Amino acid sequence: MNAAVFHKMGDIRYEHFDDPKIEESRDAIIRVTSTAICGSDLHIYDGFLPQLRPEVLGHEFMGIVEEVGSGVTNLKKGDRVVVPFTIACGKCYFCERNLQMHCETSNKEAYGPDGGLLSEKGGALFGYSDLYGGYNGGQAEAVRVPYADYSLHLVPETLKDEQVLFLTDIFPTGWSSISWGELTGGETVAIFGSGPVGLMAQKSAWLQGAGRVIAIDPLDYRLERARRVNKVETLNPNEVDVIEVIRSMTDGRGADLCVDAVGMEAQRSVLDKAKAVFNLEKGTTSVLETCFRAVRRGGIVSVVGVYGTPSDNFPVGRFFDKGLTVRMGQSFVSRDMSMLMDLVAQGKVVLDDIISHVLPLSDIARGYEIFKKKEDDCTKVVLKP
Repeated sequence: MNAAVFHKMGDIRYEHFDDPKIEESRDAIIRVTSTAICGSDLHIYDGFLPQLRPEVLGHEFMGIVEEVGSGVTNLKKGDRVVVPFTIACGKCYFCERNLQMHCETSNKEAYGPDGGLLSEKGGALFGYSDLYGGYNGGQAEAVRVPYADYSLHLVPETLKDEQVLFLTDIFPTGWSSISWGELTGGETVAIFGSGPVGLMAQKSAWLQGAGRVIAIDPLDYRLERARRVNKVETLNPNEVDVIEVIRSMTDGRGADLCVDAVGMEAQRSVLDKAKAVFNLEKGTTSVLETCFRAVRRGGIVSVVGVYGTPSDNFPVGRFFDKGLTVRMGQSFVSRDMSMLMDLVAQGKVVLDDIISHVLPLSDIARGYEIFKKKEDDCTKVVLKP
């Protein structure tokens, strides 16, 4: 088969790769019909997450079942399915508690309770380095899916790929970022980042009862899309003091919920970069720290942007003084998949309006280039094998 193969930092190629095969009784082989580039893929592409051997990237994909193992009785060849980005067995301690992202079984080599930088990670993910299981991902013509009887979700014939593709990751991630905020109705929600996850968080905020949604991003074209597709208010941190404006919009208090949908790859100053080198850090916590300032006392900060290393100078004093609650981590994609699929099927949410580019998989290098550099007003790249 052909696939997008990562070789080293900044080097991803469309080339021949070994065809996936059934290895365990609960496996399925999926012929990929649509896949996408996620901001998390850039963590490997940019070297934030080490990967020393070639690997097929991509954890947002869907397709057609081509073959199933002997233990898979609820799927058959020809079924159309979406695939959660987390790989989960469905039977371990954490899966039974709907914490599939912490599956004890899927990440056989690197799993552990500690959550350290280079060891003892959580459950496995598709196409996300050997630290997270070493499974090849979905930016390919075909994929082996473990525990297929538990994880795969059938797609109604009435829905096209682009309507449901983002159920694999970014819509459940955006949904989780808001559900962690425990909205009761009418709250002000400030969402930092208007990339794909930020846009999905904006949609989710309205669906969960927010009274006001504010999108913050330094790129005007992303703010324009946020206004157009999600009807939100927008702030550009290069033009205004975001913290002061948010406070002025909320009687001086701050937002009820702040969402960090950016993570460690936020824009950095020269000082930030020097500090990161000195402290052996990757990226910056600047957006997270801004959330702590922009949220009201007693408020909630929700973090779905990825952070991978310890951080020096973490503002624990402000966190304590304001009495904040912080929720963070990977989304409950397996738990929420059916419910979110129903929202799409009922027309209560539109997901494909964030797509800016649809490219053949053979253009993978260009796709990563424009997505990374935010060229050509790139918001979300969908790839067709």
